[in-house]
Amino acid sequence: MTENSEASAVDISQKEQKEILDIYTKLREAEAKLIGPDGKTEILPNNVYSFLLRLLADLRAGHSVTILQNRHELTTVEAGKVLGVSRQYLVQLLERGEIPFHLVGTHRRIYVRDVMAYKSTRDAGRRKALDDLARAEFEEGIYDKVPDDTHTR
Repeated sequence: MTENSEASAVDISQKEQKEILDIYTKLREAEAKLIGPDGKTEILPNNVYSFLLRLLADLRAGHSVTILQNRHELTTVEAGKVLGVSRQYLVQLLERGEIPFHLVGTHRRIYVRDVMAYKSTRDAGRRKALDDLARAEFEEGIYDKVPDDTHTR
């Protein structure tokens, strides 16, 4: 391969550089707007705009979406469903202090933010354990071996 066949940088004129910078500046300063059916326009903060884009992408991909306030309270049954565990197991987690809760009368209530924080920590621990297991198997040279389940001992 000769030097002439390699890709070279494209020269951009001063005028083109200024136009690119102007467009970039306008994009950075642009405000997202929500226009209602009545024509009323609301300016959206960048974090709300980013959230809406993520929400729409999830919906387009066919994922279900639930929006809850951080201070929303869940019952033990609801929190168990979010975590994919039984109500009884969730109560054990609460009693061991792994997830904060409070009582409303005699009923336990858990803030959704605390359930999601526990879920995030639990899931990260699971991912780390799987990564460690895969790494150990790779180091032992058995990661890509398929067990022979046809012979019983």
